[in-house]
Amino acid sequence: LLAFNEKKLKQGGIFFEKEAPELFRLQMVQGSASLEAPASVLLSSSAVKAIFGDEDPLNKLIKIDNYPPVKVTGVYKDFPHNSSFADFNFIGTWEFFYNNENIKSMTDPWRPNFTSIFVELNDHSDFANASIRIKDAKLKKVNSQLVKKKPELFLFPMSKWHLYSEFKDGVNIGGAIQYVWMFGIIGIFVLLLACINFMNLSTARSEKRAKEVGIRKTVGSLRKQLIAQFFSESLLTVAFALVLSLVLVILLLPFFNAVSGKQMSVAWDSPLFWSLTIAFTLFTALIAGSYPAFYLSSFQPVKVLKGTFKAGRFAAIPRKILVVLQFTVSVALIIGTIIVYRQIQFAKNRPVGYSREGLVTVPITDSTVHSHFLSLRNELMQTGLISSIAEAGNSTTGVGGSTSGISWKGKDPNLSVDFGMVEASYDYGKTIGWHIADGRDFSKDFGTDTSALILNEAAVHFMGLQKPVGETLMWFDKPYTVIGVIDDMVMQSPFDALKPVIYFADNQPGSVAIIKINPSASSKNALSKIESTFKKFQPDQPFEYQFVDDDYAKKFTSEERIGK
Repeated sequence: LLAFNEKKLKQGGIFFEKEAPELFRLQMVQGSASLEAPASVLLSSSAVKAIFGDEDPLNKLIKIDNYPPVKVTGVYKDFPHNSSFADFNFIGTWEFFYNNENIKSMTDPWRPNFTSIFVELNDHSDFANASIRIKDAKLKKVNSQLVKKKPELFLFPMSKWHLYSEFKDGVNIGGAIQYVWMFGIIGIFVLLLACINFMNLSTARSEKRAKEVGIRKTVGSLRKQLIAQFFSESLLTVAFALVLSLVLVILLLPFFNAVSGKQMSVAWDSPLFWSLTIAFTLFTALIAGSYPAFYLSSFQPVKVLKGTFKAGRFAAIPRKILVVLQFTVSVALIIGTIIVYRQIQFAKNRPVGYSREGLVTVPITDSTVHSHFLSLRNELMQTGLISSIAEAGNSTTGVGGSTSGISWKGKDPNLSVDFGMVEASYDYGKTIGWHIADGRDFSKDFGTDTSALILNEAAVHFMGLQKPVGETLMWFDKPYTVIGVIDDMVMQSPFDALKPVIYFADNQPGSVAIIKINPSASSKNALSKIESTFKKFQPDQPFEYQFVDDDYAKKFTSEERIGK
């Protein structure tokens, strides 16, 4: 939350060490790019416009969340839309963040992976050699549990961040590049269909053009001249198609950008674009015109002019092959489209293990809400507009953190595995409507539930527990008792296998409030009351909410876009 006087708005940003402006070559619009002073901040041009309007922002004091005020020392040009830093509208100093977040008091600072390290190599260095030098830097610092995971550091080139961002077991398995290849191959297949169409139409008219070929050969045309003529016709057709396609691109690009979620444009002034376009046009003309050129130029003039010309019984075979190939490609594309659609529908209809209907998530950005949560809960419950409310470490559509410190009877001492962990208040299960498969839910009636765990079925199966309820698990050095098992909940990707998750009752401040709106109440009235109640406890924060249904639907955005 950036605040200047009475103006407050949410902005994404980051805290960097002082070398960042030089490292990323920030393009400054006003002021200095220096992050030397701890209590200084750089703002993007759009953030300055939103906060200050036409007023000069330099040397003005603003607040970031509940931190002490910082001084605006510079304004930088917004990062491009297709940049990983596109949402960074403010840059604060790492020293400021470090001092105000009490990071120095962390008992195990090498465990959490909440920071990023950016590196610029020397001119004569390379990524492989540098990665070897830093490989074991983390391994030497982590605790005995994490040593089993054998963590390695390596450098990953910025040029691969977007298209090669997926890793499995420490090995890069690609990423968005698969869609580049997929759409490229589909494009080639569609172009192949067009080329086959052209070949078939040209050869189907062979009898009409036979007399032309016969006369031209009679008056002295060589076969290579006829081949050149047919290739020229193919080139003219493709050139006309190129012009028409460019016109269609101009007309349809806004619609395509809306469907693809991109901001693409045609590089009219790029020599590379025109070179590739011309090369592709010539290649297409060559492919499309090859079969007609060699087939039509092979006619014998005597037979054609006598009228005794007939295509041989094997003449139609190539055309039949082309037609079969054409239908094969078409059917394959149709099958692919149906499979993508069916996969998305299958994932959408997958049981999620809880009730999303009427479920709302509200971020808790002020500790006052946590300390007065009982009062807030009672006030909302008395309205009859909501049926339940709970605190949690994260929304039901994600798992906030993980731990490798869980041990159980019979566990392989060399095994290190991450369990998802969800911190929740006592009414969490009731609010989201999870299903207890065995045991019981968290309850205020049991004082020992602060040392209790609830497992999902995936965790039970992974541990191989026959009777999980009543089992004692060790979470690092502290014993916890399993009091219940719930049906698996889809909290991460609906396209992935479910992961083992542990749930624990925690008295620490939650990151979100999860609220169940009464089915008989109006959502509009309920949200209005929720907003006014939250404003009493966090008046300086803008009210935000997210329907869990909408949040869950976002998990399908990429797949639906690919399907379209």
